Amino acid sequence: MSSDTPSKSARTMLYDPTEHRIRSFVTRAGRLSTGQERALNDLGPKFLVEYTKAPLDAEQTFGRKAPVILEIGFGMGGTTAHIAKHMPEKDFIGVEVHTPGVGSLLKLIGEENLSNLRIIQHDAVEVLNNMIQPGTLAGVHVFFPDPWHKARHNKRRLIQGPFVKLLTDRLAPGGYLHCATDWQEYAEQMLEVLGAEEGLQNTADGYAPQPAYRPLTKFENRGLKLGHGVWDLVFVKK
Repeated sequence: MSSDTPSKSARTMLYDPTEHRIRSFVTRAGRLSTGQERALNDLGPKFLVEYTKAPLDAEQTFGRKAPVILEIGFGMGGTTAHIAKHMPEKDFIGVEVHTPGVGSLLKLIGEENLSNLRIIQHDAVEVLNNMIQPGTLAGVHVFFPDPWHKARHNKRRLIQGPFVKLLTDRLAPGGYLHCATDWQEYAEQMLEVLGAEEGLQNTADGYAPQPAYRPLTKFENRGLKLGHGVWDLVFVKK
């Protein structure tokens, strides 16, 4: 029987109403496919990490000691699964609030037999504040976050000074922050905000060449054929 809401054991979304701030996302229920719902029920208990207000023990979570990369807002998870598959020596934590995307990535985890990937279905800022300890991440990926292109909504953009400072604090020395967007005005803002963070250093003179590990999505390919731009920014922690 199909349902828009997976079982409680498959996922947990808890928001503390006392933490008042602007959300950088809009929660959309979306409709689960049969495969996504099955993945949530069958694979969720193993690969979903419950949000808590306690530091995450990555070594215990993955059963090994390896560099940890955090991806924020992985969408339907295709890029995340691709990168995890081609970097088996690293561990990946994907953070996403939308259930169909979580189900989609779980489905890919099963199809690709990935053991180096876990998912937290919760708000990224709260995850960073409460579950990720300072100086522990080898890298952070933020690919194509919502541009909130209307001027009155710009304050909802994820890449803002305080958030970048939080990310920088969670990175280990030499760790990297990789952002990508197909919205030029947002790219310009990202470059300005990242450049203003004293703990980060740009790896390029402006925008970076697309790193080989980030695959082109179907949407991105279509946009490039239409002449739309894509901007990558890669900064490292000093």
